[in-house]
Amino acid sequence: MNKTSKVSSIVLYVSLLAFLLFVVYLLYINQEVFYTAHDRSEFLFGAPFFHALMQKPFGLMQYVGAWLTQLFCYPALGSGVLVAIWVLTFFVGTKAFRLQGSASALMLLPVACLLTSIVDLGYWVYVSTIRGYWFSQSVAYLVMLLFLWAARQTPRKWHLVWYLLASCLYPVLGWFALLFVLCLVLFEKPTWRELFGIVLLIFTASIWHTQFYSNLRFDDVVLAGLPRFITPSDNTPHLSNPFWVLGAVSLLIPLCGKYLAKAFVPVLCAAAGIYFISSLMFHDQNYIDEMRMVRYAEDDNWKEVLHIAEENKKPTSTMIFLKNIALMNEGGLLDRSFKLGNSPTSIYNPDTLHVSLLDIASPLVYYNYGMMNEAIRLNFENAIQAGFSPFYLKMLSRCALACGDKELVERYTTQLHHHLFYDDWQPAPVTETVKTLKKSYSDELTGVENSDSYIVNGISLWYESDYKVASEQALLYAMLRCDSRRFWPSLRNFVKLHMNENFPVHAQEAYILFIDKTPEEKRMMIPVEQGIYERYKQFWESLESKAVPGMTVEQVGEEMRAEYGDTYWWYNIFGRKPLNVHGKIGNETHA
Repeated sequence: MNKTSKVSSIVLYVSLLAFLLFVVYLLYINQEVFYTAHDRSEFLFGAPFFHALMQKPFGLMQYVGAWLTQLFCYPALGSGVLVAIWVLTFFVGTKAFRLQGSASALMLLPVACLLTSIVDLGYWVYVSTIRGYWFSQSVAYLVMLLFLWAARQTPRKWHLVWYLLASCLYPVLGWFALLFVLCLVLFEKPTWRELFGIVLLIFTASIWHTQFYSNLRFDDVVLAGLPRFITPSDNTPHLSNPFWVLGAVSLLIPLCGKYLAKAFVPVLCAAAGIYFISSLMFHDQNYIDEMRMVRYAEDDNWKEVLHIAEENKKPTSTMIFLKNIALMNEGGLLDRSFKLGNSPTSIYNPDTLHVSLLDIASPLVYYNYGMMNEAIRLNFENAIQAGFSPFYLKMLSRCALACGDKELVERYTTQLHHHLFYDDWQPAPVTETVKTLKKSYSDELTGVENSDSYIVNGISLWYESDYKVASEQALLYAMLRCDSRRFWPSLRNFVKLHMNENFPVHAQEAYILFIDKTPEEKRMMIPVEQGIYERYKQFWESLESKAVPGMTVEQVGEEMRAEYGDTYWWYNIFGRKPLNVHGKIGNETHA
């Protein structure tokens, strides 16, 4: 081996290693995403689910992908299997495309496309209806390369047989069968065989559509298996770009691969792959923290939920609800809730996708507040659209247990037991808090809404409950509404049920504020700590000094957040709307 060859080999291996390390890093930081992918992906044991997928082209690959997605229950295991598939893709691709030396690095580009397709989804992970998405594309591409490798080992006169085989395999491989034909055609000089292959390619989808898939739209058959992210209200076409690029790269390699056996090619391919992935990937800390909080909340691990809440300074609406549920279970709700923040940050979502609390965690929230009918209904509505995934089966089991329906519990858990890693899963016992709140709430469906305001408004009406935990929730949510008409009855009920107990810090803060803002007949004379009252006066002094002409309410709020952001006063004035309907600084809504 001469010196040039040694240098080329070193450059190749260093480039491959750098790319591999980048892949491992990306998979590591997306571990929570992969767990959520398993938790929200449907795989049902039995013939109905299998036959339902086989009714459309690419269904077998989706079934295989759905089965493999179960491995993400342990994200490291699922990630390892994905890496193994991609390593095989790299080596099989070099054989199929006959890439040698530095040119073999071209196979990093298809791998980069496949990796991008699973790290760029963002909040689509909650609403996507594509079964087996996380593995199906990688598996199908690997199978396509295996066929291409086999086809190139046979004499050219047999290519006609491969074209016919690809047409027959279209229901299995979908658009990858068409990609196989195009790749094989481009490897050879045009003859009547290649012409026949192109003609067959053009008519394959039409033949299958008219003869077997007439119940599907034609465009769903032509590019069967090519992921498209569409709902009745949303359309995100750019998420399909990695697959278009995958197809384009696969077609360019036969045309250009033999000319790219240059020493610089591995560096160029690794850099291009890393840049492509980095420019399209979705990564946001709140996105990850929401997933972590939901995962811990599913297991009633409220200490970890609070640990995440303490670390996160700009929580989303979902995180705030889960944090308040954790405080309800661990204690200190009205002493710590506003210290940890109740002013939600908008989710980072560059797509047009409409994502809400419903899609992320609302069945879990409704369950923990004892609203079983709402939780069950939302579970079914979401599951019918996105599939009966482990998350929804577990929530339905817990709701059935809370309602005392053992037959339904067994039905849901039996289905869940067919999943890998859920052989012995049973719903956790219903907590006393959930039982008490279930008694407090008039659980009649009057139209479940998909909004945090529906929950806030509903719970703030519990001010007549005879249960301590319900009175605490009613008071908190009256405070969150900034609603004096609900605050005073909630406070009276809370004080009556918590006689001879410490008056919580945030309740004192709200009491001091509302007593200044409400008519005389609404008042209650309750002693408050002198230190809290003094701080209240300092708050207004600070506000007056900072609210100078030219400053917006938002700017003043940010100025005061560091010193007073842990108080109810800051939330009431700056935490929701900058101005109320009367144009005055502050918030107060009335029922």
